[in-house]
Amino acid sequence: MIRAWLRRCERRRRLIAAVLAALGVLCGHLALRPPAGPAVLVAARDLSPGVLRPGDLRAVPMPAPPDGALRTGATGRVLATPMRRGEPLTDARLLDRLRLPPGMVATPVRISDPDAVRLISPGSRIGVLAAGDTQTASLVADDVTVLTIPSADDDHGALVVLATTLTQAESLAGAQASGHLSIAIKPA
Repeated sequence: MIRAWLRRCERRRRLIAAVLAALGVLCGHLALRPPAGPAVLVAARDLSPGVLRPGDLRAVPMPAPPDGALRTGATGRVLATPMRRGEPLTDARLLDRLRLPPGMVATPVRISDPDAVRLISPGSRIGVLAAGDTQTASLVADDVTVLTIPSADDDHGALVVLATTLTQAESLAGAQASGHLSIAIKPA
């Protein structure tokens, strides 16, 4: 009986080998397929602290993402600590505002056009221009860093907190009292 079974298997050995090979390919495919789960943002390369730019992060499906993992909306925000390539980005790694550099003061200014303020984020470098009703615009503070943009429902422009020198803060206060402030955005 066993000999008869072995003879049948011997006659069909190519078929059996093909079935086993197909089973091996199927198992390999199942083992290597991407994991299911929500797509979260991970570092596309090693990142240093600072403003996140397009291309710094990529979306990757993750079966069990960590608590606070971000899925969208990180470009332009400020990374507080370094990240390794492939590491998921969580809300705990982002700053709502930048720290004040030594020797600088935090200067709140109200920019006339709130839509222009939507184009900047903490870490952006800007120039501040002042113009009155009868005067042309002039540069009051150049190459200052945005620390934070507090959210406010105000019809009188948008509040922006800048890192400035004391001299720049004095110039901004005088310009703000006598006119309207606008911004010029510096390239990254």
